[in-house]
Amino acid sequence: MTTILYTESVFTDQAFETELFGPGVEIVRRNVGRLADLEDDVCARTEGLMLFRHFLPAADLARFPRLRVVVRMGVGYDRIDRAEAARRGVIVCNCPDYGTTEVADHAVALMMSLRRGVLLHHEAQRRAPEAAPWAPIDDPLVRRLSSLTVGIVGLGRIGTAAALRFKAFGCRVLFFDPGLPNGVELALGLERASRLTDLLRRSNVLSIHVPLTRETRGMIGADEIALLPRGAVIINTARGPVLDLDAVEQGLRSGQLAGAGLDVLPVEPPVAPLPGLLQAYRAREPWLEGRLVVTPHSAFASPEAHEDIKRKSAETMRAVLLDNTPQNVIPPEAE
Repeated sequence: MTTILYTESVFTDQAFETELFGPGVEIVRRNVGRLADLEDDVCARTEGLMLFRHFLPAADLARFPRLRVVVRMGVGYDRIDRAEAARRGVIVCNCPDYGTTEVADHAVALMMSLRRGVLLHHEAQRRAPEAAPWAPIDDPLVRRLSSLTVGIVGLGRIGTAAALRFKAFGCRVLFFDPGLPNGVELALGLERASRLTDLLRRSNVLSIHVPLTRETRGMIGADEIALLPRGAVIINTARGPVLDLDAVEQGLRSGQLAGAGLDVLPVEPPVAPLPGLLQAYRAREPWLEGRLVVTPHSAFASPEAHEDIKRKSAETMRAVLLDNTPQNVIPPEAE
C-alpha cells in the first residue's frame, strides 16, 4: 500500500484523487498547523507528501523515512529544504501553471486601480460631502495608459501573461530577464532591457514576477526605486522579500512613488511589530490614502484555479510516484 499524505484540508472531496491514484493507494488527509503535529505512524508510512502552505525544513523531513516525493501545491518552492530532500533521495515538484492567468489579471487590476485613480477617488468620496468635491483629483497617480511604460521584472509564465495584458491596454512594455534566450522579445513583440538599471529608468509602472532566490531577495530596494521616473507605481504579485517595504514607504512619502500595489509581503501574515508602511496603511493615514492597495496573497485565487491546484498537483504526484514519468521536478541546485 502506497500512502499519500495531504497535510491541510484544502479540498473536502477526494473523488478525483481516488480515481486518479487508483487501488493500492491510501490517501490520508490531515489539517495541522505545523507538520510537527502529525502523528508519527502517519509520517512513518508516507511516500508522497502534498504541501500547500506548510514549510518543510530538515527537521520535519527527518520524520518521513519512506518519503519519495514532495509536491508543492503552488508555484513557489523556497519553503522546502531542497538540499536536504536531495540528500535523502526525495524528489521535489511544484505546480507551476495553476494560477497563471489569475495572477497576471491581478497585477493588471492593481495597476489599473491605482493608475486610473479608482482607489484615490473611492477613498475621497467616502468622506463627508463637504470634504469630497464631485470632481476629478489632480494627482500624479492618474495617467493615460498609453503614455506609460511598464517594466516587467521576470518574464516567466506569469510575467509573460501580464506583459501581454499590459500591452493590450496600450502600454509600452519592457522586460528584464537575463535567463531567457535571445529572440523572446521578437516572438512576443516586447522590448528587452539588457540591464535592470536600464529597465528601471524607463518604467512608470514596475511589475515584479520573479521567484524568491538568493539573487532576487531584496532585489528592489531604495537604490532601485530611486532610478524609477518620479511618480512611478510598483506592483508586486511575486514574493514579498523581493521588495523592500521600508524603501517603498520612503518612496511614497517623498513622491518618488505615486502608488504601490502589493499582493505579497515579506512576512505573511503580517505580525507585530508591523513595518511602518503597513502601520500607516492600517491607520488610514491621509498621506497614503488611495496610493497603496494590499491584498492577502490572493492573486492566485479563483474557483477555477483551486480546481487546477487539486488536479495538476495530483497528476504531478501520480506521474512521479506511480508512473515513473517525473514532471515539474525542481532540481536541488535551482534558485
